[in-house]
Amino acid sequence: MKNFIKIFSALLISGLIVSCEEDFLDSDFLEAPAKSTLDESVIFSTVDLAKGAVDGILEPMGQTNSYRGRFIPYYGFNTDVEYNYSARQEGSDADLVYYDAKPNNSRMNTDNNAWAMMYQGIERANIVIRGLRNFGNPEPGTEFGQLLGAALTYRAVYYADLMKAWGDVPARFEPITSETLYLPKTSRDTIYKKLIADLGEASTLVAWPNETAATSSVERINKAFVKGLRARLALVASGYQQYPDGVRRSNDPDLSVEKMYRLALEESRSVINSGRAHLEPSFEGFWKKYNSEDTNAGGESLWEIPFADGRGRVLFSFAVRHRSVDQWTGQPRGGTAGPTPTVWYDFDEDDTRRDVTAVPYQWGTAVDGIAQQELTGIDMWYFGKYRYEWMDRYVTSTNDDGVNLIYMRYAEILLTAAEAANELEGPGAAAPYLKEIRRRAFPSELHAEKVDAYVDALGSKAAMFDAIVEEYKYEFTGEMDRKMDLIRWNLLSEKLNEEKQELENLENRTGDYANVPTTLYYKYEDDGYTLDIYGLNRGETGNPGPEYSAHPWDQPLDDIRNTLYKPGVDPDTKQFWPIWQVFIDASNGQLVNDYGY
Repeated sequence: MKNFIKIFSALLISGLIVSCEEDFLDSDFLEAPAKSTLDESVIFSTVDLAKGAVDGILEPMGQTNSYRGRFIPYYGFNTDVEYNYSARQEGSDADLVYYDAKPNNSRMNTDNNAWAMMYQGIERANIVIRGLRNFGNPEPGTEFGQLLGAALTYRAVYYADLMKAWGDVPARFEPITSETLYLPKTSRDTIYKKLIADLGEASTLVAWPNETAATSSVERINKAFVKGLRARLALVASGYQQYPDGVRRSNDPDLSVEKMYRLALEESRSVINSGRAHLEPSFEGFWKKYNSEDTNAGGESLWEIPFADGRGRVLFSFAVRHRSVDQWTGQPRGGTAGPTPTVWYDFDEDDTRRDVTAVPYQWGTAVDGIAQQELTGIDMWYFGKYRYEWMDRYVTSTNDDGVNLIYMRYAEILLTAAEAANELEGPGAAAPYLKEIRRRAFPSELHAEKVDAYVDALGSKAAMFDAIVEEYKYEFTGEMDRKMDLIRWNLLSEKLNEEKQELENLENRTGDYANVPTTLYYKYEDDGYTLDIYGLNRGETGNPGPEYSAHPWDQPLDDIRNTLYKPGVDPDTKQFWPIWQVFIDASNGQLVNDYGY
């Protein structure tokens, strides 16, 4: 049983909060006394009390309109590989995912939304960081040092996600005072430099995965994750992104490609050379381990947002669709988004990641409690990385599944090293990292061709970069990191427009998709509910036998093509969401929206 935040922790940290920012704090949550009965000097000089306060930093993530129900289900869409099905219907949900969000969006424009909850988490972190510095003697190798490192990292996570979604945002690194209650936006360049410095300090304070009891779970902060997050932020800070004056790299010399890629390479190599994390032997095996809620540290998952059994909507939103209560779940959900229809066909047929990533079926209505897999259409795929049928726990909640969200895994460390090494040292230096990713993806008998020959042929920096961009797609489709990466590579609009053309080609069976079958054939395995499908692979066009039934596989794709982004919108001009109107109105005139909002 996972524990997101103990009640005591939540009440303890809420008692420490002496003021709030634009009514950011949830009134239902704050039913504790306005003044803490414990002094900061007591709390932050007592390990167990301080642990509760650090845990409380994450509690806002589980609030209904926070990460749980607003940020995770909507941020990161749409891309060339991920499509949110709400884009098909006009309205507030569609606006969020197809680059037409407005400040008064009815899904987001509430004072307890993710923006508010992120700042609530930041305020809690600020209080904890001050308390630990003043009263905890947080030295490296101590419990207080581990706690300070965790608090610094949690604060960095909140700010990183704020900037990922909104660009420039207000920055506050001390607890709120009357003078800092209302602040204008701060340049993200300034915030990135602060976060990179904070994570540098945190990396000296926290232990490696499984080095101590405090780092034995992926629900706790460890050195591998801290270094990985620092590397990620270095790439983002030096990458392209939309500023109020246009899409460009930062003008700050401290955030140059040379400096930031050097930092990213050093940090990723540090994690790799530590031997404290690794790829799981099997791609499918890793995702089965994740869905079974194995939270032991030291493998591929570096850190996960820890949701309790009764909170969180990861499978609820993204799992293979279940149409009714059945043998696998008491929660008939999943399927709000999926891979774009081209993803399956872009994979090499021998790539073991393909069948895990993209699923062409749903679980139909159960009969006597047992559901069968049912083919959908070529226009309706699901993310196979998230499956109720791979869980060890039977979900009964109507609203939440309680499965953690993977925030970072070791595969990103390897691709970060490859990208940074290619930029600074050339394709030969990048090759070992890319080979390690692909070695896991292909059967051993194909390594000579699909791994060594493929990578060794990437003789230029440009060729290696293009291959890395593609490898991110094959490795991470369905994890909703693609949008951030396309933005920093200055490829967002380009890749979306390429995908629109590819969808047209797939529908018409031209170009790269000329030999994709238009009919599937299926039968059921001996268990009575698992599909045996023929016709998914290119060239499988003949009827395999009378025991198979035919299923049309030529549905129109124009609705997806026309709603990857709203017609008439350039996604590069809408890389960020607007600040919601409720926060603009409550800012005492300090906050404004840029980017044409």
